[in-house]
Amino acid sequence: MKPANPPITAPAAEPYDFSLVLGGPLYQLFRRAHLSGDTLELLRRRVLALTLFAWLPLLALSVLEGHAWGGGVVMPFLFDVDVQVRFLVALPLIVIAELVVHRDMRPVVRQFMERGLVTDEIREKYEAALALAQRLRNSVIAEVLMLAFVYGVGVLFIWRTRAAVDVSSWYGGSTAGVLNPSLAGWWFGCVSLPLFQFILLRWYFRLFIWARFLWQVSRIKLKLVPTHPDGCAGLGFLADVCLAFSPILLAQGALLAGTLANQIFFAGAKLPEFKLEIVGMVALALFAVMGPLLVFVPVLVRAKRDGLREYGALAQRGLREFDQEWLHEGAATKVPLMPMFKSFDAVKDMRALPFTRQTVLQLTVLTLLPLVPLLLTMVSFEELIDRVLKVIF
Repeated sequence: MKPANPPITAPAAEPYDFSLVLGGPLYQLFRRAHLSGDTLELLRRRVLALTLFAWLPLLALSVLEGHAWGGGVVMPFLFDVDVQVRFLVALPLIVIAELVVHRDMRPVVRQFMERGLVTDEIREKYEAALALAQRLRNSVIAEVLMLAFVYGVGVLFIWRTRAAVDVSSWYGGSTAGVLNPSLAGWWFGCVSLPLFQFILLRWYFRLFIWARFLWQVSRIKLKLVPTHPDGCAGLGFLADVCLAFSPILLAQGALLAGTLANQIFFAGAKLPEFKLEIVGMVALALFAVMGPLLVFVPVLVRAKRDGLREYGALAQRGLREFDQEWLHEGAATKVPLMPMFKSFDAVKDMRALPFTRQTVLQLTVLTLLPLVPLLLTMVSFEELIDRVLKVIF
């Protein structure tokens, strides 16, 4: 009798090695379908398969119905900027983000152990936080609930009544504010859009897992060093994780750019009308990526306060001995003054935020970058270049 095939399980990880993306039903499905290896190999195959599965049937059905580039509708398929950007730009970026985060986050998380921030006394609590994060990452129930949310809210309510442009298009027309889908519209609403929304929502669930893990770590007594040269008592390495999420921020900016482009090209809107949406999207995207690190603000404030008190007491003792030696011919100074003063200055300059202004600026620019082409709807390319040169020079 031929033995049954053994179940596919996640690859064994090294001690204290944590990946935010190697787990969950979709990950297992990709492995069974040979779209991914144990550590997210086959990236090109995965990007190509998902992109073609979501986009190619829409093109084929639009051609069949005569709505690919005309056909008497205001917004043909190939002129729908939102759809082209969503499936040909944003979706690949979201898939690529998995490999980027997996590659960049694992060595960062190991820093908690390698830098000695987790001592033997708190090791058990740290391991419990890691174990809980892995269970949430692998949760079947979580992904089922996300799928139900995508169909019940994302497609039936948000897209059909809020997001769809109120003009005749390749995916259907509106009657009394409710969309009546075409054949391509049915595939879009039942397959392509839910697939995209699920993969994106899954990323925000992973950010929740990351935030919860950091919150639990912030509650255990880490062995911080207020004089650490990174200016964050040894936690400065956490800012590197924010940059790993850059593809997600680019995808979010591309999604907003595509949505606004449709409103501008087909509904007669102007770019300045969307200032609130742009600012709100950038703020939410940055908070989703950098917000989890804010749980360490009270920890860093406390470390700075304790460091100032301890090094202040050390400075007081050193100066007293110095005074005794030089003014009263007493015992020699035992505390080195210059290193002590430098250490006190390092504590005084310590930041309460585990990321820098440069990190915030970089992520903001990345998020806004896809919106830059929309500036051409307000001014010509030549005028835009002229204004930029004037600002630079």
